[in-house]
Amino acid sequence: MAELQFDQVVTDHYAMLYRFALSLTRHEAESLDLTQQTFYLWATKGGQLRDASKLKSWLCTTLYREFLGDRRHAQRFPQVDISLVEDELPAVEVETVAKMDAALVMEALLEVDEVQRAPLLLFYVEDNSYLEIAGILGVPIGTVMSRLARGKQQLRRIMSEKATHAS
Repeated sequence: MAELQFDQVVTDHYAMLYRFALSLTRHEAESLDLTQQTFYLWATKGGQLRDASKLKSWLCTTLYREFLGDRRHAQRFPQVDISLVEDELPAVEVETVAKMDAALVMEALLEVDEVQRAPLLLFYVEDNSYLEIAGILGVPIGTVMSRLARGKQQLRRIMSEKATHAS
């Protein structure tokens, strides 16, 4: 397929994609984000499209898949107003919060055995599902689950040791 110019693709399809996104999300900001993400994906992966007549279909399918992915993420990690669940939050000592920071956690994570570290990073940092991690690592889902469980145990132990030594 002849190389399609990015600017021309945006000019020709922006309004249609935005309307499609708006009909899915019913929110202007989300629609703009979805449309922008779709064009970003076109810029990075669009060269793989061999038949220019399927461009509109590719763009719509990509936007829809991004929409579904956003919805799955929102279901998995719902946003809740903290004032509504304040009484359900565990009591945390100010001292503990002061000791825990991202650098310390990442340092501890680097001490976890590599076999358990990879699934931990893919799940908690990269936000992959068990199925995606299984595919990436080439292992069964059950193995992913057990490595995550062992990795979390090891991370807790390492963090506890670091907290003890810091005191």
